[in-house]
Amino acid sequence: MPRKKKSAAVEELPPAEIVDQPITETIETNYMPYVMTVIVSRAIPAIDGFKPAHRKLLYSMYTHGMMTGGYVKCATITGDMMHLNPHSTDANYDTLVRLTRDYGALLHPLIDSKGSFGKHYSSDMKAAAARYTDARLEKICAEIFRGIDKNAVDMVPNYDNTTTEPTLLPTAFPNVLVNPNMGIAVGMASNICSFNLAEVCDGTAALLKNPNTTAEKLLEIIKAPDFSEGAQLIYDRDQMLSIYKTGVGSVRLRAKYRFDEKENCIEIYEIPYSTTIELILKKLTDLLKEGKLKEVTDFRDEIGLSGFKLAIDVRRGTDVPKLMEKLYRTTPLEDTFRCNFNILIDGAPRQLGIPEILKEWIRFRIDCYRRELTFDCERKEEKLHLLLGLGKILLDIDRAIKIVRETEEEAMVVPNLMEGFRIDRVQAEYIADIKLRNLNREYIINRIREIESLRAEIADMHAIIEDELKLKAEIIKQLTEIKKKYGQPRKTEIIHAGDIADVTEDDLVENYAVKTVLSREGYFKKITMQSWRGNDEQKLKDGDAILSCHDAENVDEVLFFSDKAQVYKCRLSDFEPSKASSLGDYIPSKLNFDDGEGTLYMCPVKEYRDDINIVFIFENGKGVKVPLSAYETKTNRKRLTNAYSASSPAAAAFIETEPFDIIMFSDGGRALVTSTANIPMKATRTSQGVQLFTLKKDQRVISVKADPASVSENPSRYRKNKLPSTGTALSDADSGTAQMKML
Repeated sequence: MPRKKKSAAVEELPPAEIVDQPITETIETNYMPYVMTVIVSRAIPAIDGFKPAHRKLLYSMYTHGMMTGGYVKCATITGDMMHLNPHSTDANYDTLVRLTRDYGALLHPLIDSKGSFGKHYSSDMKAAAARYTDARLEKICAEIFRGIDKNAVDMVPNYDNTTTEPTLLPTAFPNVLVNPNMGIAVGMASNICSFNLAEVCDGTAALLKNPNTTAEKLLEIIKAPDFSEGAQLIYDRDQMLSIYKTGVGSVRLRAKYRFDEKENCIEIYEIPYSTTIELILKKLTDLLKEGKLKEVTDFRDEIGLSGFKLAIDVRRGTDVPKLMEKLYRTTPLEDTFRCNFNILIDGAPRQLGIPEILKEWIRFRIDCYRRELTFDCERKEEKLHLLLGLGKILLDIDRAIKIVRETEEEAMVVPNLMEGFRIDRVQAEYIADIKLRNLNREYIINRIREIESLRAEIADMHAIIEDELKLKAEIIKQLTEIKKKYGQPRKTEIIHAGDIADVTEDDLVENYAVKTVLSREGYFKKITMQSWRGNDEQKLKDGDAILSCHDAENVDEVLFFSDKAQVYKCRLSDFEPSKASSLGDYIPSKLNFDDGEGTLYMCPVKEYRDDINIVFIFENGKGVKVPLSAYETKTNRKRLTNAYSASSPAAAAFIETEPFDIIMFSDGGRALVTSTANIPMKATRTSQGVQLFTLKKDQRVISVKADPASVSENPSRYRKNKLPSTGTALSDADSGTAQMKML
């Protein structure tokens, strides 16, 4: 098929010219404007406590008269908002939802709502469509907009120059700290927690009275963050003070619960602000599947009209406080809120502590209030000016009427009044507009009486405007009124670390009796007693044999001694229960042994006592006892080097609670039986010990057993009470089958 010819109307463009440009210049010209737009116009809140979208929404609602009157459909609100915020109505609706009372994200909601708006503590509960929900502004918004109609803040054109909008809202209280805010920009983020309104008002008043108020003093007034979800805050004064000073840090929050003894059920009724019920339920499900919550039989979401509720059914006899500590440590029932007080100040992001934030707000509020007073003062001065003109016609009302009556042209009425009474055009216009019925002495005298009160009010206003101390006093008065009107008790309870039950790691681990088995090749099993009684025949690799076997409890620690003079520490609870029919965990891999390092011995430890010892027998015939307490560490160290002497390879190790007999075999065909009571104790782990078995040159101890009768028909033949000893030559019987068992 022939190819179509190009249309004559289509012109071929010349190839684009490629221009070399440094990457720094590309970023500066192409990327940085985007970065600054995200930071300034989208993600980071300003000193009034609002991001641009929040500010546009509230102002749109304010201009449409939603401070008073009934509820308005949210679809209408988000549509009206488009003339200030030309994003999708869905995005505008999401902005509205977060500020509502029903959603519950704010300590002091700014929008009174009616309908289903979802919940902050649930990621699955979504708001109903905007056509089904209604909203209006909360009464506290009167303080948010105080003075906005009196030139308190700058107004700028909206995106299409059809109207104007405020650059900031003149909040009469530090909303930036009262309601939480989170935003992720480019290269920076902001995460501001909420504080109690009454405490913030008191703290701001203290700073207004004394600008040198320290963070330590503010910490006594503004005690800690206060969240809309309530819960408990674990108080750490040093950490809190660091947040107040730097604006960075984290606070720990934990859920509140009550126990219903009748139903044997734990009821969680407040959770940390930073988590959701879905995250908690998922973690509980995972723990239950893994068998780590044997105390719990069931759990369910019981959120209803009464509010949040998570029910956890527990087994009879469960220690509830201990179980809750376990849940706090393993689920989001205890969570962390990370603070990052990044705020736009004069259009630039700054990370500030609490005193600096309040000082910046005070500077902002003083400017707003001064502008508001200036606006009122100018209006009163204008009124005073009119009344002064009215006062000039009081002496001769008839003359004023005569001037108006005798003026032939309407346009000359004002000029004639100006000339007749020596007044300016504004005053003359005002007098000319007075109704005929009001041109009487009584009306004029009553109006003129306002002159003195107006002069006094204007003088007072000028005194306040020109004196910053008086401005601050007025702001303190406003804060006191706001605290009295809108203040509420703390929702988040402050608890100290000392108030929390002292629960150890062992308390959080389910305890039960186990058998511990280690093979010579390094395979380890933790077997429950029920499984052990069912089958005590251990599965091993060909050529492998059991090296050590002990009774223990699941909460015990376990020491693994390697053949490179190191000991590895862990907890038995770190291992999953095994069956006798399985090989178990390969310890060198599980505990990250060094290359070429193998296992020597294993022993469980309940407590590190001085009267319990580890006995080491070395290939050079020496032996030593080291107290078990020598392996106790204050920190949670996983590996100890120099666990025993490395001057000669270790042939065997044993744990000694009381003396017992051992039998040692050399590769020279000799054996020696002695008691561990004859082996000296050394306090130093790396001690070489003393000679027990005297060996010829190039000979070594090849095996040591703790039960001589299990490998010898006549162990008394090899007993030596005087040490060191060359031992006794093996009998023919012991050189055969018994020797095979021994090795």
